[in-house]
Amino acid sequence: MSGIDKDLQCRELIAKAVCGKGHKFSITTHTIIPSQTPSTILGCWIINTNFQAEKVGDAVEVSGMYDVNLWFSFANNTQTEVKRETVQFSVLVPLTFFDKNCRGDLEIVARAVEQPKCIKAELSGGGTITVRVESEYAVEVIGETKVCVVVCNSCDEKEFHLVDDFEDNSDEFDDFDSATLLDELD
Repeated sequence: MSGIDKDLQCRELIAKAVCGKGHKFSITTHTIIPSQTPSTILGCWIINTNFQAEKVGDAVEVSGMYDVNLWFSFANNTQTEVKRETVQFSVLVPLTFFDKNCRGDLEIVARAVEQPKCIKAELSGGGTITVRVESEYAVEVIGETKVCVVVCNSCDEKEFHLVDDFEDNSDEFDDFDSATLLDELD
């Protein structure tokens, strides 16, 4: 064994990494009941969105609330009013991938790719208004994972040459499965 080979060792590092991801486009319907019987809908907008996320099984649930502001006319279009109603929502975002070998406490990060917005507001029977809201959320699950790296004890003024040629465009590691590595190390 050469001196260089003795200086190289394999070490396990524990690192935080993205262990799962997902995103979902969602359309939600809410029924608003104004104090007056509406004649015409003049506008609708969504403000004050707040949400949090938690992992539920193989998905992440994004839940929260926002204010629906509905501007409408009543009394045969002679008066107007803005009805503000805070509504709750919940969207189950499936994870497109999740590494079950992720360790430690999981951190769930969610962001609104598309903020909730009204795409349609229409008069329903009995003086109610149906509001359709669209939104899109992206989620990440972050946890601890093991990474195995080659280290040297003393790197001062040494040149290292790989024994085998390595091509950057090699497909050698395309089918690498980290789960088998963790099984071997435990």
